[in-house]
Amino acid sequence: TSSSRPQCQRRRPGLAGGGKAHRGAGSRPRAPPGTQYSNFTGVISSLQRQLEIQESQLRRAKSEKETLQKKLREQENQLQALVWTSYREDAAKPARVLPRCNTLIYASPQVVTEQESKLAEQNKLISELEGTVRQLQAEVLRGRYHIHEQQRAQEVRQSQAEMLQHRELQARVALERISSRFERYRSKIIQATFSTAGSKAPQAELTDEEVLEAMQKIINERLEFHQMLRQKGVKVPSLYTVDATLSPASARERRKSPAR
Repeated sequence: TSSSRPQCQRRRPGLAGGGKAHRGAGSRPRAPPGTQYSNFTGVISSLQRQLEIQESQLRRAKSEKETLQKKLREQENQLQALVWTSYREDAAKPARVLPRCNTLIYASPQVVTEQESKLAEQNKLISELEGTVRQLQAEVLRGRYHIHEQQRAQEVRQSQAEMLQHRELQARVALERISSRFERYRSKIIQATFSTAGSKAPQAELTDEEVLEAMQKIINERLEFHQMLRQKGVKVPSLYTVDATLSPASARERRKSPAR
């Protein structure tokens, strides 16, 4: 009697879809893109929660797959051991070997088929979960990119706002300086206008129009007096050329010199 193992062992069928991702499975509508930073943050938080749930289901499915594969290997090993034991016991009776072998091999076909069916379902579920996880990861990356872009845009706007505030502050300082100089100049004009002989000091604050009217009155009186002197034969310099003939330094010295 030969000691080789009988060629009546059942060959294990191939498992369909093992490890391959199913592209169409697990698809879900894409979350609407937000237009503000807070909206993107909420979308990212929701996607991360969904991703954690899908990854947990994927780990559970892989664990169940490993358990089913282990049980299936154990059952096949037990079956092969029973066949080999039966063959050795019935080696002296060849007529009983084949029926005994077939009986042992097909003793539990339903159990093996169920295990293989469950394993195929687990492979399909794992493929679907892997596709969903990849899609969620892509959406999370897109959301983070949008958040990063929003942060950069916000930083640019903040920088522009700070620059505008700085320019506004500079403009206010310059305006206050100009206003202060204008008030001093206006005060000197009022003082010079109403300090002439025959002028009355103002009793209340004057408007710009009133100051201009007072100045125009003084100018007109000066012109009339100048014209009267010329008509009487008094030689007087022209009012329009007296300052033009003077150098800037002489004009400044003349303005600084006290009235005689």
